Amino acid sequence: MIGFVDETLKNLLARELTQIEDHVYFDAPDRDFKPSLPAVDLFLYDVRENLDLRSNEWQVERTGTQATQQMSPARVDCSYLLTAWAGDIRSEHILLGEVMRVLLRYPSLPKELLADRLQDQDLPLPTAVLQPGRLQSVGEFWQALDGKPKAALNYTVTIAVRPQPIDTAPLVVESKADLNPTAT
Repeated sequence: MIGFVDETLKNLLARELTQIEDHVYFDAPDRDFKPSLPAVDLFLYDVRENLDLRSNEWQVERTGTQATQQMSPARVDCSYLLTAWAGDIRSEHILLGEVMRVLLRYPSLPKELLADRLQDQDLPLPTAVLQPGRLQSVGEFWQALDGKPKAALNYTVTIAVRPQPIDTAPLVVESKADLNPTAT
């Protein structure tokens, strides 16, 4: 599922920002990262269940002579640290600003760009831009990567993940009553 989120984000940024069309990466932005410029890197640094959106209800659907039931999907936050790479700080800040405008335009991922199994999601895929990230310390993050600190955006996409298969059973469509008295 996460790979489809990556693909969707790449398609969104490539569609909206033609200058980075083929230069959207999902690598750790460490000192060995050398993208073709200009580029945007979306480093997935945290995946966790969104407990605020948790539902323990079962979903039941009746169609014809069949009924299906399934647990409500888990809602999972995929958090990215987004950095711009353009060769010089001023150009990187301009690119980061353009990316920010694009992402703020879409409070949920556009349905027409959803990749593969994301198209089957019942719920919209909400996003959060410029919200506090899950990183304990941005300075420690850059230090752990042995990289040079850069301006970055936090970006989160919430997806639905179904942990169990759908159960299907036939519906009772006919009842029969036996009205013959029985001898006792």
